[in-house]
Amino acid sequence: VQRSVPKLHANNVTAKTAFLFILPQYNISVPTTDGELVQYHYGLKDLVTILFYIFIAIILHAVVQEYALDKINRRLHLSKVKHSKFNESGQLVVFHLTSLIWCLYVVVTEGYISNPQSLWENYPHVYLPFQVKFFYLCQLAYWLHALPELYFQKVRKEDIPRQLQCIALYLVHIAGAYLLNLTRLGLILLLLQYLAEFFFHMARLVYFTDENNEKLFNVWAVIFVVTKLFTLTLYILVIGFGLPRVENQALEPEKGNLFSFLFNHILFRMSVLLLVCLFQASVMWRFIHFQLRRWREYWHEQSSRKRAAACAKQPAKPLKRDSGYHENGVVKAENGTSPRTKKLKSP
Repeated sequence: VQRSVPKLHANNVTAKTAFLFILPQYNISVPTTDGELVQYHYGLKDLVTILFYIFIAIILHAVVQEYALDKINRRLHLSKVKHSKFNESGQLVVFHLTSLIWCLYVVVTEGYISNPQSLWENYPHVYLPFQVKFFYLCQLAYWLHALPELYFQKVRKEDIPRQLQCIALYLVHIAGAYLLNLTRLGLILLLLQYLAEFFFHMARLVYFTDENNEKLFNVWAVIFVVTKLFTLTLYILVIGFGLPRVENQALEPEKGNLFSFLFNHILFRMSVLLLVCLFQASVMWRFIHFQLRRWREYWHEQSSRKRAAACAKQPAKPLKRDSGYHENGVVKAENGTSPRTKKLKSP
C-alpha cells in the first residue's frame, strides 16, 4: 500500500501536466437555466497549450508534404519557382479547407449566424465554449508554426518578406479578437477570409497543372469582392453600432477581461474602424491592380494570336518573272537567242 500511494501521486502529477499541454485551461462552471455549463477564459497557461500544438502542426505539415505534395511534384516536373509556390498553395489549401469546415461547424452550432445580434449582445464575451477556445488556440498555433517552416521548407529569400507579412497579419487579427473578447466576430471574419483564400490557392494549384486553365481565378475574384464587402459591413455593424449600446464594459482582471473597457471610448472605436477601412482599402487596391494587369496581359495575348492567325491565312503574292534572263542589261531568251524578231532579207 505504501508503494502504491507514491505511484498514484506520480500518475496524478503526470496527468495534470499532460492536460496542461493538451486541453484548454481556465475552465469555470457558469450557472444557466438548464444547470451548470463549463466555459473557459484566457490566461498565460494558454501559451503552453499553443506550444504543444505548434509541434503537432509541424508534424502534420511534414506528413502532407511527404505523402501528398512531393508525389504530385515528381509527376509535374515544375521549375524551382513554381515548385515553391505549389508547396505553399498545397499546404494552405489543406489548412484553409479544414479550418473552413471547422469554423462553419462552430458558428452554426453556437448560433452566431442565425442570430447576428449575438455578435455584440452581452459583450464582453469573457467566457467561451470549449470548441471556440480550442479553435482559437489551434489557429494561433498554426500561424506560429509557419515561422520555423520558412526555414524547414527552404523558402526563397524573395518570398520571405511576403510570407512574414501574411503570418503577422493573421496573428494580429486572431490574437486581437481573442484578447479583446471579440471571438464571435472573429469567427465570422475568419470564415469569410478562409473561403476566399481557399479558392485562391486552389486556383493556383489548377493553374500549375494546366497553365491554360484560369477559370477558377474568375470564381475567386467574385468571392473575394463579396467577402470583403461582408467583412467591412460586419466591422461597421458590430464596432460602430453594436458595441456602443452595450453597458458594463469594465476592467475585470479576475475574469480575464483586460481590454474590453477600451471600447467604452469613442476615440478607440473610431480608430479601430479607421484602421480597418484603410486596411481593406489597401487590399482592394492591390486586388484591382492585379486584375487590371491580368486583363491587360490576357488581351495582349489574344491580339497577338489574332495577328498571327491573320498572317497565316493571307495568301502569298506570286512573283512575276520574265520569259528570259538578263545579261549585261539585255533580255535574252532561254535558248540564248535574242527575244526581238529578226528582219527577213529580201531575195
